[in-house]
Amino acid sequence: MSNKLTNNLLDRVSDPKIIRSFSRKELEQLAKEVRQELIDAVSITGGHLGAGLGVVELSVAIHHIFDTPNDRLIWDVGHQSYPHKILTKRRDKIRTLRKRGGLSGFTNRSESEYDPFGAGHSSTSISAGLGMAVGSELNQEKRNIIAVIGDGAMSAGMAYEAMNNAGAMDARLIVILNDNDMSIAPPTGAMSAYLARLVSSRTYRSVRRAAKNITKKLPSFIHEKARRTEEFARGFFAGGTLFEELGFYYVGPVDGHNLDHLLPILRNVRDSNGGPFLVHVVTQKGKGYEPAEKAKDKYHGVEKFNIITGAQNKPPSNAPSFTSIFSSSLIAEAERDEKIIAVHAAMPSGTGLDKFADIFPKRCFDVGIAEQHAVTFAAGLACEGLKPFVAIYSTFLQRAYDQIIHDVALQNLPVRFAIDRAGFVGADGPTHAGNYDNAFLGAIPNMVLMAPADEAELTHMVATAAAFNEGPIAFRYPRGEGKGVELPKAGEILTIGKGRIILEGSTIALLSYGAHLDECIRAAKILASFGFSCTVADARFLKPLDEELVANLAKNHQLLVTIEEGSIGGFASHIGAFLANNGLLDNGLKFRQIFIPDRFYEQATQKELYAEAKLDAKNIVATILKTIKPGEKLEPLVNISNSSKPA
Repeated sequence: MSNKLTNNLLDRVSDPKIIRSFSRKELEQLAKEVRQELIDAVSITGGHLGAGLGVVELSVAIHHIFDTPNDRLIWDVGHQSYPHKILTKRRDKIRTLRKRGGLSGFTNRSESEYDPFGAGHSSTSISAGLGMAVGSELNQEKRNIIAVIGDGAMSAGMAYEAMNNAGAMDARLIVILNDNDMSIAPPTGAMSAYLARLVSSRTYRSVRRAAKNITKKLPSFIHEKARRTEEFARGFFAGGTLFEELGFYYVGPVDGHNLDHLLPILRNVRDSNGGPFLVHVVTQKGKGYEPAEKAKDKYHGVEKFNIITGAQNKPPSNAPSFTSIFSSSLIAEAERDEKIIAVHAAMPSGTGLDKFADIFPKRCFDVGIAEQHAVTFAAGLACEGLKPFVAIYSTFLQRAYDQIIHDVALQNLPVRFAIDRAGFVGADGPTHAGNYDNAFLGAIPNMVLMAPADEAELTHMVATAAAFNEGPIAFRYPRGEGKGVELPKAGEILTIGKGRIILEGSTIALLSYGAHLDECIRAAKILASFGFSCTVADARFLKPLDEELVANLAKNHQLLVTIEEGSIGGFASHIGAFLANNGLLDNGLKFRQIFIPDRFYEQATQKELYAEAKLDAKNIVATILKTIKPGEKLEPLVNISNSSKPA
């Protein structure tokens, strides 16, 4: 088939309404074109490819059957929403995915009326859909609500809380379970599709309701036996007993790549009264692109790549990533201490724990997308004298805040938290930004909080956490490569609550917490060219603070500036409280705080975001020069005398 014909149908889809007039054969052709467009676009932008490839036919079928955007379509997480974006008036911008000013890599309410709910974290779609269903009913507006959720997201408790609520309410809600963790052999697939069409049809439902009404009038023991028989029969042929128990009408499993199966079932569900429904659709992640189908991760997240070979254009790196340093450091500690256990929430490669699991398969636990469970599970391990390291991205750790407080900190259990992706994450945007852990963990008693300036410091902090048994301890580190520093042969155990002096000066003090220490050093050198003498210090710890270090910086400098890649209420807040409560601001000390401003930042490169948040050397200098009044001369006080020796 020529390229001209291949592109013809998709070129006509200026509005999803047009898809509703397409024939069955045209829909199949449209799916092929969407898949090719998706592969071509992501080869240029990078992003989440495999999930989108798996739902191309499903996306086409939904927009053909349902009246979007009046019918609300919610994509759980949003990784799989790229085909949906191509079909909903955003094809012309699809090559701006995840770029500054471009399309979000997830669904976004402000981006399109076809995105009724924004998503970056998983397992929220059913709750949101139920709210929309009830809201539409209260507003006396008739519409379908469709929530597409993956099998991985169904491991989170929130999904079952929502289903339990929806089932009890008999809500008009359609949940499509996108199951890409299994396959259907052709005979089973054909039989399953036939049964799914049968049980989703109006005739079957009418007979089923009539039979239930009759059995209700029979003696209770006969009614109960009839109910169990019907449930067993449906569970045997089509599965879904669990969903039925939650109050959902289960339909499936059905081949999610076969429009002959998908279309009649979705049409039956659309035209049926009542609810809620769960349609079990089986898909193949990476479908239709051989390199993705063969890849271990099905090209879940990719860099720019060569379409023909599938080879990813990974940028050259002179330094290992912080994630890989955490992984290798933890492995080294685990080789020395058999009590060390690793826990993650469905992110083996993202946290670097896949390598740990290869060496210690019985000491690494993937609990699924269940961060709350991961934290309390680790608390139980700690109760038995083990040393659990819970590796979770900062943005996902937010989901387990109650468990951190009640199940770990309140009981002062020695759970170690390795907080990856702390700070800006670049192309993944605001839903994945780890900007808040300094603030939300800093408010919890008993917590020890650390942040490494570089990969060598991260090695030391892993060793420190492994040796610390007095209570919970956490260390945060950014996404991406390290600073290229020389790595130690083994991690050293740091003195809890002690920072270090890097450069010693006399008038301006820069106090860094985390991975912007190198920017502070650059800023100090620039300031030196203006005649200012700068001290640069690495706090290392947010809790407990190195009070001696902070007091000496305050007493012996005219300007103290804190720098952190975190939100308001974090490291700077703790420093400010200490200075104020100890009268260290009473003698004219100028105190300034550089942190991530109080707003959400859309996707961009990390470098662009650092500049926008004024966390780079140029903007640190600008902040300091703005603080000094025109003509003001900062005179050196006494040289600082501090027990923390220069590094």
